[in-house]
Amino acid sequence: MTVFLATMYSAMHAQAQVQVPTQTNLKVLVGGQHRPDIFRELLKDYEAANPGVKVTLESGGATSELLQRYLNTVLTARDTSLDAFLIDVVRPAQYAAAKWAEPIDPYLGSEREVFLSRYLPLYRTANTIDGKTISLPAFSDAMYLYYRKDLLEKVGEKPPTTWPDLARIAKRVMAQEKDPNLQGLSFQAKAIEGTVCTFLLPYWSMGGEVVKDGKLQFDRQKAEAGLAMWRQMVSDGVSKANVSEVGTDDTRKEFQAGRVVFGVLWGYGWNLFQSGADSRVKGKVGVVKLPAMPGGESVSCMGGWSWAVSAFSRNKAETVKLVRWLSSPEVAKQLAIRGSMQPVFADVFTDPDVLRVNPWLADALPVVETARPRPVTPMYRPISDALRLNTNAVMAGARKPDAALNEIEHRIKRALR
Repeated sequence: MTVFLATMYSAMHAQAQVQVPTQTNLKVLVGGQHRPDIFRELLKDYEAANPGVKVTLESGGATSELLQRYLNTVLTARDTSLDAFLIDVVRPAQYAAAKWAEPIDPYLGSEREVFLSRYLPLYRTANTIDGKTISLPAFSDAMYLYYRKDLLEKVGEKPPTTWPDLARIAKRVMAQEKDPNLQGLSFQAKAIEGTVCTFLLPYWSMGGEVVKDGKLQFDRQKAEAGLAMWRQMVSDGVSKANVSEVGTDDTRKEFQAGRVVFGVLWGYGWNLFQSGADSRVKGKVGVVKLPAMPGGESVSCMGGWSWAVSAFSRNKAETVKLVRWLSSPEVAKQLAIRGSMQPVFADVFTDPDVLRVNPWLADALPVVETARPRPVTPMYRPISDALRLNTNAVMAGARKPDAALNEIEHRIKRALR
């Protein structure tokens, strides 16, 4: 009898073990600038729809550089605790070369082409390296010119189409307002990734290239003209003297506080300008494409972020499933509504619910579709360093433009060897 009871208990215990549902624990990393509060709410929805999955959200790195530095450390150590993470749209080639990101294609199977065809072509291309899908687009971005509608109306001016025109209008507004705390233009010149775009905007506007077909294509005359334009903004008093200390969110905060006439900024600013509890510019903001250099064309810098699956994750299939959801039109719509993060799907730009909150997105799609990507190469990091560090040094007055351009050419040539 004792043997029978023991055998029966063992069988029941084994059955109970089989019936206990297993839980998959996933860890996801976003940057501090990516509105972790929004992603936490979205992940609750995912967990509700997938009872066997628990997702922990980690946030860190207030800038692209800081987040990248953290990921370099974690992934170089082949850490298995991190399953998915956001990477800057300029990074997929680097992650592919380092074998840090798990290629997504094998998990898409026969639906690969249909699945990927939904994304804006520019973003599908940016996440495809050597024919492999390295990451999935999360949200798009581009740089815009934000301006104070109320202040321009006071002086009877329309938004500028060239940088010299912007300087002229800014001076008129500043003279009219007589506010010593009011800046004409805020842009980024701190030694951050956004300052790569600061260098490129006027340079591209004049038709300049940096890297083409893997080789250096550098026009010193155009590069010098671009740097001179930014320096003129400072010397004319349109931009603050310490612009070399201005980062992306500094521009956002200054504009939001009502201390800026024009601001060069990514798309996330709109939502905070209109709905931020401390915003002093609600209902007073306009958004247009960036000005051009005289005789040139308006060009924006392509931004955005992508979801990558760690090559060292122990739950790759389940993580790909999560990342597919995070890069879906449904999530893109919520990110646009709650955080003015721009979609990677054309039809979400024109969704009535999205436009009700962010009406400016109706005109944003052409800017996003024609924005230019920064150099796509596994050697992007040293190229970024060369451009942002030297632009910062010029704007700080620590380096002459000629010396900075020599350094840029030298460092990019060495990186591309």
